[in-house]
Amino acid sequence: MKPRQIALCITDLDCGGAERALMELAIRVDRQRFAPMVYCLAGWPQDSARSLVPRLQSAGVTTYFLGGRSNWQFPAALWRLTGWLKQQMPQLLQCFLFHANFLGRIAARLAGVPHVVCSIRVAEREHRWHLWLDRLTDRLVDRHVCVSQAVAQFSAHTARLPQHKLVVIPNGVDCARLAAARPADLTAFGIPPACRAVVAIGRLEPQKGFPWLLTHARRWLAAVDDCHLLIVGEGPLRPALQRVICGLGDLGRRVHLAGWRADVPEILAASSLLVLSSRWEGMPNVVLEAMAAGVPVVATDVEGVRELLGPTADWQTAPPDDPEQFAQKIMAILAQPDLAERLAAANRRRAQAEFNIEKMVQRYQQLWESLLRGE
Repeated sequence: MKPRQIALCITDLDCGGAERALMELAIRVDRQRFAPMVYCLAGWPQDSARSLVPRLQSAGVTTYFLGGRSNWQFPAALWRLTGWLKQQMPQLLQCFLFHANFLGRIAARLAGVPHVVCSIRVAEREHRWHLWLDRLTDRLVDRHVCVSQAVAQFSAHTARLPQHKLVVIPNGVDCARLAAARPADLTAFGIPPACRAVVAIGRLEPQKGFPWLLTHARRWLAAVDDCHLLIVGEGPLRPALQRVICGLGDLGRRVHLAGWRADVPEILAASSLLVLSSRWEGMPNVVLEAMAAGVPVVATDVEGVRELLGPTADWQTAPPDDPEQFAQKIMAILAQPDLAERLAAANRRRAQAEFNIEKMVQRYQQLWESLLRGE
């Protein structure tokens, strides 16, 4: 049987969690069953080396760029997307992230695409109008894929989307790639060879809670004098974080802003602990990557974290509004090598068993096939 055309649509192709999920789907789907193509609302990335475009190109996945980098450009991107869909007529459109979800469902229905699946990757608490637009246009969508049970509950109770349309497909990660990564040389960031690194990874924006993390970092930095905090990521809060670091006095010398990095697996392999300070989430990919790399975690107890960590979640989580407990969890793991080793091993086993990338791809394929069969 001829492979069925599946279109994947996303807002941009930067190296984020949703973007990686789309890329992995596009390059790993069974080509005997599906023929994938990718639509990116944004234009060609300014620095393609720092995007996922090279991976898609090397896998032979055709990718279309629609030039919608800002809100005023989105109507033109919608028009272009509708035209491409009419011309190529895929049997199903799978969308990722809010803008692609919203424009994709409209374009697909205008073009006559039979099935539309959208992806809800976060319990949205900042832009509440996103929830209203999702609810208003829900009739255009066959299924909403939620990355965790917590996001599905949020989508049903807060966003008020129909429960029968909600499907949970957790994120997946390439466990073999992360487990095989060689430790990075952290002295390049100013961390002495004899010191341990606690790493935080994510875009420097309000959702990720980096100001909160730094404001309360003295609670554990002062108590664990051989540890440094390494923050990997770029974003609009960088100047504000630099001011907070200056306010830490001598302790600020043990905090390092690394900016955007392509070698996250290697940095994880060299780290003693990952910390996640998010105020809200969906299912944080960075926690999953740390688990696959065999690194213990201390995370705020936000959406999806407990579902990832499973039975060891109590050792590795703290309430988002309790900096004292957060610091205590960090210090407990750093002070007890046996505990850190047990948590690291449990995290790796759980990532390999429950959240491998192959399982995620299989679940999406099963969903698509059920819709194409009319179920």
